[in-house]
Amino acid sequence: MTKRTSHEDAACPIARSLDAIGDWWSLLIVRDALLGVSRFGEFQRNLGLAKNILSARLKALVAHGVLEQTPTAGGGHQEYRLTAKGRALFPVLVALREWGEDHYFAPDEGRPCLVDREHGRPTKRLELRSEDGRLLGPADTLLLNAGESPALSRS
Repeated sequence: MTKRTSHEDAACPIARSLDAIGDWWSLLIVRDALLGVSRFGEFQRNLGLAKNILSARLKALVAHGVLEQTPTAGGGHQEYRLTAKGRALFPVLVALREWGEDHYFAPDEGRPCLVDREHGRPTKRLELRSEDGRLLGPADTLLLNAGESPALSRS
């Protein structure tokens, strides 16, 4: 097995983030934790993942502060709970979900629907908007290096 390259010192926030959550198992663990799964056996049952791989992914998510380990009320087991950092991945997973629905499901194919718990209505799609409210796409944005001025980059 090849050793993964660490991106923890990369200038790119996406590369740094992928150090913590950059494999599909980690994102699926976070997805399940957002749905209320908290015990090792539940994760294993839901994901069908080998114990050693699940253990390694859980350990890494704890080390990166995405999950925290807490003893159960009876004290015999450990539970994994999302931290604020882990819960902040919710919009990332929603964006990935929407992308998957757009590109990997047939228009008439049934799929689970994300709904507003309070009103029971489907949620609106995620959008990136400017400060003045305009809808933005890739051609409407510019990535600036730290300390670089937007005015200087337009010339």
